[in-house]
Amino acid sequence: MEKRKRIVILGAGESGTGSAILAKQEGLDVFVSDSGKINPKYKEMLNDYQVLYEGNGHTERLILNADEIIKSPGIPESAPIMRSIRKKGIHVISEIEFAARFTNAKKICVTGSNGKTTTTSLIHHMLRKAGLNIGIAGNVGRSFALQVATEVYDYYVLELSSFQLDGMFEFKADIAILLNITADHMDRYDYNIQNYVDSKFRITQNLTEEDYFVFCSDDEITIKELEKIVSRAVRLPYAYEKKEEDVAWVDRKEQMHIEFEDVDFSMSVHELALKGRHNTYNSMAAGIAGNVLKIRNDIIREALMDFQGIEHRLEQLNKVHGINFINDSKATNVNSTWYALESIKGDIIWIAGGVDKGNNYAELSELVRKKVKALICLGKDNSRLLEAFSDKVDTIVESKTMTEAVKSAYYLSSKDDTVLLSPACASFDLFESYEDRGRKFKEAVREL
Repeated sequence: MEKRKRIVILGAGESGTGSAILAKQEGLDVFVSDSGKINPKYKEMLNDYQVLYEGNGHTERLILNADEIIKSPGIPESAPIMRSIRKKGIHVISEIEFAARFTNAKKICVTGSNGKTTTTSLIHHMLRKAGLNIGIAGNVGRSFALQVATEVYDYYVLELSSFQLDGMFEFKADIAILLNITADHMDRYDYNIQNYVDSKFRITQNLTEEDYFVFCSDDEITIKELEKIVSRAVRLPYAYEKKEEDVAWVDRKEQMHIEFEDVDFSMSVHELALKGRHNTYNSMAAGIAGNVLKIRNDIIREALMDFQGIEHRLEQLNKVHGINFINDSKATNVNSTWYALESIKGDIIWIAGGVDKGNNYAELSELVRKKVKALICLGKDNSRLLEAFSDKVDTIVESKTMTEAVKSAYYLSSKDDTVLLSPACASFDLFESYEDRGRKFKEAVREL
């Protein structure tokens, strides 16, 4: 009898549990190992599918006998178990790479430093409106592997982080979308921007002449890198002001145009549901994807007009005594926060901080000096924020809880001011996730 392939999965969260269920269904020998406590929800799922697992630590003898390892994107290469795995030479892949082996669905893949979730969700909204049988996965929603195991879709729109792309080798997108590249996760990439750029460009690997590569030609890093690579895919660049090759742009009358092959689409940027220049870029990318898939113009237009946005991304909450509250907890890097600060009119009380990922706060200096009335530092270690902004903001307060931060922001604000949670940092010092951080912000605002 032929020996079953042994798959070991590191991390028993959404991604790892989905991978385990798919591997079990495919008749593989599966073991799941998590260094921490496993969520009861995922324990129940693993038990239901009779998957062997361990929590609160890694047993090397049960891991290093794997034929292949699926690693959760949150586990860094510096983890001791990863050093042992690399020394042994075991092939390590991501959940996305694994799940793609078991589906023939068309894949629309979105990456970038900012705007990934918004654009992915917008494309999903558009294609559902068009009646396509489509799933949404990757860095958003239920895991890709779990959906491949338990659902049948003709299309997937996948949000892909650099960490997921790092573990992808044979995977191929049908439509690859690269929104932008700005320094992020420098702590995971040896503080070398080129390492991060290389990760993002893995979305273009394996593209054929039948596939499409959608990218922003206003993004300098993207264009510089494109000069170095060879890709057979059809290139569909977009920009705010049209250059020769661009297939989407905005004219002087603020009409957004998409033109390529037999596509001729236009609408006013004022009709777009998502406001702000950065969201116009996201809308152009989504519109191009819709046109590649031959979605009717009226459906694309309607989708771009009635999309509701996503939770924790510039989410407008109810006013409290004339004060605006905006939840932008998903802003986990400096560039995301730049967009948030830039988009707000009037004085801002800014709540920021968390796990610094090697941020360069200099990019925010001018905006902060002009717009921020007070800074609330919310984190275990606020030293880098204090160092960056102590000479740019008159009032700086340190907080250790969200309730404390929101109360401080409220007392420091006046009518028509905006209290903005836009951390520019990861959440893992005080919160379980950016979603947990955003929910606690909304709870604290409701309690005012």
